[in-house]
Amino acid sequence: MLGDLGQPDVIRLLGGEVPLDQVVMLRRSGGLPTARSSLADGAGRQSQLGAQPPDPPLGDLLAGPLELVGQEAVAELRVVGKRVNQGVGEVGVLELPLADRLCQPRVVGLLEWCPRTSTPQGSRTGIASAARSRTAATTMHPYRSVGPRAYRPMQRGLVPTVERGYGMTAVLPGVPESVFTYGAPQIKFGSGASEEIGFDLSQYGVRRVLVVTDPGVAATGHPQRVADQMAQFGIEAQVWDGAHVEPTDVSLQEAIDAARASGPWDAYVAVGGGSAIDTAKAINLLTTNPGELMDYINVPVGGGKAPVNPLRPLVAVPTTTGTGSESTTICVMDVLSLKVKTGISHVRLRPTLAVIDPDLTRTQPAGVTAASGMDILCHALESYTARWYTTNSKKQAQQRVPYCGSNPISDMWSEKAMALLAGSFRTAVKNGEDAQARSDMALAATFAGMGFGNAGVHIPHANAYPIAGQVKDFHPKDYPSHEPMVPHGMSVSLTAPEAFRFTFDSNPERHVRAAELLAPGADRPSDLAEFLPGVLADLLRDVDIPNGIGAVGFGEGDVPQLVEGTMKQQRLLATCPKDVTEDDIARIFTRSLQLW
Repeated sequence: MLGDLGQPDVIRLLGGEVPLDQVVMLRRSGGLPTARSSLADGAGRQSQLGAQPPDPPLGDLLAGPLELVGQEAVAELRVVGKRVNQGVGEVGVLELPLADRLCQPRVVGLLEWCPRTSTPQGSRTGIASAARSRTAATTMHPYRSVGPRAYRPMQRGLVPTVERGYGMTAVLPGVPESVFTYGAPQIKFGSGASEEIGFDLSQYGVRRVLVVTDPGVAATGHPQRVADQMAQFGIEAQVWDGAHVEPTDVSLQEAIDAARASGPWDAYVAVGGGSAIDTAKAINLLTTNPGELMDYINVPVGGGKAPVNPLRPLVAVPTTTGTGSESTTICVMDVLSLKVKTGISHVRLRPTLAVIDPDLTRTQPAGVTAASGMDILCHALESYTARWYTTNSKKQAQQRVPYCGSNPISDMWSEKAMALLAGSFRTAVKNGEDAQARSDMALAATFAGMGFGNAGVHIPHANAYPIAGQVKDFHPKDYPSHEPMVPHGMSVSLTAPEAFRFTFDSNPERHVRAAELLAPGADRPSDLAEFLPGVLADLLRDVDIPNGIGAVGFGEGDVPQLVEGTMKQQRLLATCPKDVTEDDIARIFTRSLQLW
């Protein structure tokens, strides 16, 4: 018996997934109904609990099995534990048997019983004031299914729990979003695909093409071979190999100036990793549109201006497997004067054609494979756990941005990317000549890019920007040694275990599902919140990623400045499935000083 809290005002699920189109009743198994809820239209309305007979105390309700009764499904729930929310009431941890693909029981979330308040039933309660008060019952629909397999939090609000200091309350925005968007470039994949770029560009009627790469990739001969085969189609191609590994605002301006001086160009081809591809995106933007680089950089760092003119055709040819930049609308850079990593995001930056030739990735050394592979993994994980698109407020057509939240299409690509990584990542790091592992990694990078390029990323990427931007004297293996850097994929991965421990309660099943995709056959721990962080820590060790941000030169005294850099990434944090405060980010950084 968990205690008698009197009559309820709100019953709700916190986190978890309930695959019901509409839940209309909560009741004791085999008994009389104990609570009814009205799920009629208006988002954010007060729940109506017209129970007949009067509702029992919490202890009686949680003493036996429960049922969620929907339009098409009945799923038995049973209480398997409890948490106590400070100042709110008692919370039962619910398990839903026979619900996942393996027909194993799973924890679906928390059933919270909130004491009545003085607010008359049926009246509107201010969502903002309810979120501010830990003792107020939150105005909300008690349950709502917003996706095919997904219960999602309706809006992100903080209700700390005794166990972890993390928690959430779910409410709907006033007018929820009903539309998601999806975009991807034309894709050509397979061994030898890069040999057809001349023909592909001839279909656009281009005559002058600039091939953008960096010195390391240029040394492999791949960019020159791509340029040379265009001549047979009457295309003049020049190779520019000045792209900077981990681009900065300074290096991008140098690239733009070089392209303007040698232009005009009809099209661009980027051969290399995300650095070369992002450099080509910046060149394409600023040789076709007016203004300066800072005009287009995301707010609050830059002006966030949108391009007014169409861009030239851009063919992206990745030689690393990680960034997914060949699929995305994003150009990432360090702003040196501010010591922060940020970017430009607009749908017109997406490459016209992505040519993925796994043969070009065989020269990628183990250290680069490990760091870029962690970028793939975090792209997939962050988009898979991003807030569901219907939990955003309704946008007008002109307000839509590439990151719209997780959705059925992005989920499909993210799941497939994780499954491919499970069987190829460790192998590709240990044996770069394994053709199948390289092919699977290249495909995973593209799939993950097609997922996160539409759904978005959140905390690990937001944290990565200040980690990379505030680097001290770290020199990673297999990267250029003339200057310190924390490679992007590495910086993303260093806080990932703790970040996903923080987001677990926003959707436990998604986190468990992701862990099982990445580590098929792994035993579930007794505390499911530790499942995904444990899988990630094992993988980080196996591919020789440094043991936390402490291993790349940061200490506890650096945490406040890192937090400040993260909080500037509001475009990314807006995609997080729960509210994130400065204290939350500080805790994540502190716990990430050492991961194992």
